[in-house]
Amino acid sequence: MPAISAKRTQDRTDAILDAAQRIFVERGYQAASIADIARAAETSDGLIYRYFDSKRHLLDAVLAVFFHRILAVLEPQVAAQEGFANKLRALIRVHLHVLMSDPGLCRLFISEVRGVTDFAESEAKKLTRRYGAVFLGVIRAAEASGEIRTGIDAPMLRDLVFGGVEHFAWRAISARNKASVEAAAEAFANLIVDGVSCAP
Repeated sequence: MPAISAKRTQDRTDAILDAAQRIFVERGYQAASIADIARAAETSDGLIYRYFDSKRHLLDAVLAVFFHRILAVLEPQVAAQEGFANKLRALIRVHLHVLMSDPGLCRLFISEVRGVTDFAESEAKKLTRRYGAVFLGVIRAAEASGEIRTGIDAPMLRDLVFGGVEHFAWRAISARNKASVEAAAEAFANLIVDGVSCAP
């Protein structure tokens, strides 16, 4: 049997991931099956198992693509800003934009990343830590420069910001409300800046 080219392998993997994302979004992770995904990808169950050893592994790969997409925009945009407030606005704006631009993936992200804890050392879990590390880096740099108070519980603040942004995005999507990402990012950032800045 002739060897399959790297391009053909990647094309198959991409087709499976695209189908898996559609099925997970439409039916939810629990209700989706490998057979459903195989039909959507116009392939066989057996071929999917050649690339992904379980449904959880497949979901992890779908979410990893999602995180790579966020990080590809988030990291350079935050790095390009000067000052705590501007970095925070950029971070919140990217987070909101990605979530609100794809309601299905937003739903999948919230239910399967924020609601499930059994990702162990998966790629998606590693990427969530890298994602959170961007925020923690912004906080620590602002503490070091004297822009904000020292001694702030940075992980708690990260959870507060990310949780609030995700709740806002989910509420806007559920209500089919085309909320302004720029206005929301500004409002969130102002609340946080006012709360943690050093007193004048």
